[in-house]
Amino acid sequence: MANRSTHALLHASIPLMNENAVIIPPCAAHRDLRARHRTADWFGRTGRALTAAVLAATAITAAGQAAEAAPASSVAPVGSSGCHMAPPASGQSTRQFAAGRRSGTYIEDVPAATDHPMPLVFDMHGYLEPAALEHIGSGLGSYGDSHGFVTITPQIDESGFPRWDFNPNSADVSFLSQLMTNVESSACIDLRRVYVAGLSMGAFTTSSLGCQLSDRIAAIAPVAGLQNFAWCRTGRPVPVVAFHGTADPLVAYGGGQGVGAKFLPAPNGPLGEPLNGPGPTDIPANAAAWAHRNGCGPQPQQRSIAADVTLTTYPCPPNATVELYSVLGGGHSWPGHRTIISPEPIVGPTTTSIDATAIMWDFFQAHPLTGAVHS
Repeated sequence: MANRSTHALLHASIPLMNENAVIIPPCAAHRDLRARHRTADWFGRTGRALTAAVLAATAITAAGQAAEAAPASSVAPVGSSGCHMAPPASGQSTRQFAAGRRSGTYIEDVPAATDHPMPLVFDMHGYLEPAALEHIGSGLGSYGDSHGFVTITPQIDESGFPRWDFNPNSADVSFLSQLMTNVESSACIDLRRVYVAGLSMGAFTTSSLGCQLSDRIAAIAPVAGLQNFAWCRTGRPVPVVAFHGTADPLVAYGGGQGVGAKFLPAPNGPLGEPLNGPGPTDIPANAAAWAHRNGCGPQPQQRSIAADVTLTTYPCPPNATVELYSVLGGGHSWPGHRTIISPEPIVGPTTTSIDATAIMWDFFQAHPLTGAVHS
């Protein structure tokens, strides 16, 4: 989360924005057309300034607090090759990385040094959203500082708006896999405790990585975008904890794109729909598909855990858990984190009845990778 200086800089430098920065206007055709052109013009004039301002803002966020001791676990850690290297400096830094046909940057948050291998969490940004905005919106970096895990928030350098190609064997997936290897070789990482979370298109990418890197990723946490791909084949059950608002205006809880998605600019042009949008299947069905793939029973249980939150769970084998937190009336945002980058008129309501970051970290701790490990 950003400190007061960060909020002041953001308010002074940029308009409010998430990956969906246009308030939906009335539906009349001529108003719709004008809104689309205003959207394109707005992104064209402010995109680079926005990224620069937020990157500056993240540079002045708190570097972190002392790490807590890792919880006891019956699954012993497996240290990466980086455990034989001098430990990286604790705190936050922004680094460059290139692999294959992709280059990019990543924000790295490293907690205070410990005497054991540390868990690693990748935090994936959404469409139109620079890594710096995801870093603020999720709060995973600062949470990792105080709970003893390394956080990586990556972004590809390419023309057009920030986005991910999460298709099978894509250059982006290869970049992320090699970045994971790079982090494991430069820091002391527990290879049994590598996790991925992300918002919106970052959630699509999280779902994809859970499919394609199931031998390396212990568990995943998609927010506002759990997907089940027809091509998904995992080498082992992948535990999933997902979060989604039932009134999400961009990634519809009932499947496909929400009513607000048509106002998003195309990746390399002013109008159109975002690259690689959500599939047509509704979110509960996507969770059921993951449960089936993991070998869980077909009959889910639902219980209310807050006035506006329902938890769906499945009877699953050990270390194959699938959980879906449905936020009743919730929007396209990270539960528990009301920030200036998720204004309610644009993304819908953000619940504070639960904290997605805390829930996913508890889930991650309970689901290390068992069996053989790969780097």
